[in-house]
Amino acid sequence: MKVIARTGLRVPKERAARKYITDAEAVDVPDTAYYIRRVTDGDLIDQSTASDAATAPSAADTGAVSTGDKKTTKGA
Repeated sequence: MKVIARTGLRVPKERAARKYITDAEAVDVPDTAYYIRRVTDGDLIDQSTASDAATAPSAADTGAVSTGDKKTTKGA
């Protein structure tokens, strides 16, 4: 997982409390409970999902049909 710290924060690394993840550059970290919790808390931003979302095809590109569209009008 590739993460970066939220702007203005320094987040300690899991097994090296005096080494920090900063907002200067993204860092590869293991997918452990510690880092997942930090992402959930908002201290770290998961950069790997952001890059995956940019390359993933959208629903319009795949031809998927939205099931939430209204088919008829009321009273028609």
